[in-house]
This record gives sequence, structure tokens and C-alpha cells, in this order.
Amino acid sequence: MGGSAASCVAALVAANAVLDLPVSMEALYPCALEGEAVASGSQHGDNIGPMLLGGLVLATHDRLLSIPVPQGLTCVLVHPDQALETKIARAVLDRPFRIAQFVAQSANLALVLAGCYRGELETIRAGLHDVLVEPLRAPLVPGFADVKTAALSAGALGASISGGGPSIFAWCTAEDAPGIAAAMTAALRGHSIGCEAFISPVAGPAAKVVACST
Repeated sequence: MGGSAASCVAALVAANAVLDLPVSMEALYPCALEGEAVASGSQHGDNIGPMLLGGLVLATHDRLLSIPVPQGLTCVLVHPDQALETKIARAVLDRPFRIAQFVAQSANLALVLAGCYRGELETIRAGLHDVLVEPLRAPLVPGFADVKTAALSAGALGASISGGGPSIFAWCTAEDAPGIAAAMTAALRGHSIGCEAFISPVAGPAAKVVACST
């Protein structure tokens, strides 16, 4: 996931490690944005931020802000055996949006952020609703509605399309993650779509140099 961001962050972290005076991860951000632009065609830090700092990160055009993650908050990601070109996923968003949609989406984002800072899973649950992008991209992901329903029925706080798709994610507690992964996988296979499921803490690690011995 986020392959273009992963490639430029890995190169920067490795190069930074051999400098006489390495810079901070935050200082690498502008360089990583340039690398992302070369790889994907635009400067966006949504994937770069978590890779540089680890965990949940708010990425603006000029800064990265780490967001606290409630203990045990876990992500289940199901990757279908399908291909969906990013340019197609972006093209369906090339239309005007109503101000009411932006207001609703901003309110949901605020709930997620407030829930993270307050450590309230129910507040996060209340905000995990994409009313802006998901309705337009959902038709591009076969079986999405059933996979989302399966995740929520199995106890997920929320579920939606990961980036441009076709992968689907769910946030949940660590205890519920295995059952949710199984439910999402079964829903996709019910549509005769193979897939892989991954479970990871939302507070994942940042990129780092790994010492190798020969």
C-alpha cells in the first residue's frame, strides 16, 4: 500500500542515515513530497506522513502532525485480486461537490480526530463515515457494499475504501480484528474474488534503517 510513497521515503531515510549530520524526519518531508510527485504525478503527503513519523499523521502541504492513537486501535486491510488504476479512481471525483457534503465530511473528520485525542472509540466510530468520496468510488470496487457490511456486522468501528481502491480497510479493536478479517474475506470470496487480509496496529512503526549482518 502506498508504494510510490514507500519508495521515496525508503530512499530518503537510507540516504539521511549516511549523512554526517542527519536531519529530522520532519525535515525530510519536503523532499519526500518531491519524490511522490515524480512517482505519482502530484505532491500529497497522506502516505508519506505515517511512513516518516509512524502511526496516524495529519499531513498538510508544509508540515506533519502526529495524532495520538487509542491503545489497541487496529486496522484490517483486505486487498482483492483486482486492479484499479488510480487515474480512474481520481476521474470519478472530477465533479462539483455541494457545500453540505464538505460540511458533513469535515464534521466526521473532526469526530475521528477528537476521538483519537480523547481516547474514545465510540467517538471515532461516529466519525468513520465517508460521505464525500466513498459513494463515488464504491461502484468501482466489486463487492464493496457486502464487505463493508460484513466488517460492521463483525464489530468494526468503520470501514471504507483504502485510497483509490480496490483495497478495503476497517478500524477495530485488536480483539475483534481476526473475526473482522475473516468476515471481510468471506464476503469478497462470496463474489468469487480472491484476496489477502492484513492486520496491523494503527500506531504502526516509522521507517528506519535496519542493520543487516552477513
